[in-house]
Amino acid sequence: MLQDHITVENRHKDFIKKVSETEVVYALEDENGFAVSYSNELEYEDGEPVQIICFWSDEARAKSCINDEWIGYKVSTIPLSDFIENWCLGMNNDGIVAGTNFDSNLFGYEAEPLELVLDILEVLKKTEKNFPLRKFESFDDMQKQIKEVLNS
Repeated sequence: MLQDHITVENRHKDFIKKVSETEVVYALEDENGFAVSYSNELEYEDGEPVQIICFWSDEARAKSCINDEWIGYKVSTIPLSDFIENWCLGMNNDGIVAGTNFDSNLFGYEAEPLELVLDILEVLKKTEKNFPLRKFESFDDMQKQIKEVLNS
């Protein structure tokens, strides 16, 4: 079990590194929306498992999950700027978790959306990457505002 946890953690770190480099996030989508799963760890107040929207750092990994209940899905791309500004903030508001680099058995890392944004911003800043944001003045501004929300 410890090995599984380490593998999942490493795939999550790989997700953050790769999406920061490529500025692209991959998801699976069909006519009804995006691929979702349910948390094995987190529950809503009513006891139902928390919903997870799954994302991948590369197309091949995403494609490897097109089976069983996701058999009719296609890979779609999300620009990283849209992912951090719209997807993650929206998921946080909706109480949904981000699943990163799930495998074909739907085993992967469950990330709180705001924490995921902070982790991505750290890598972007360390690698001196930059791209314009629509809702924030800069990466520092976004980071500051997210930290204020998390600390309130």
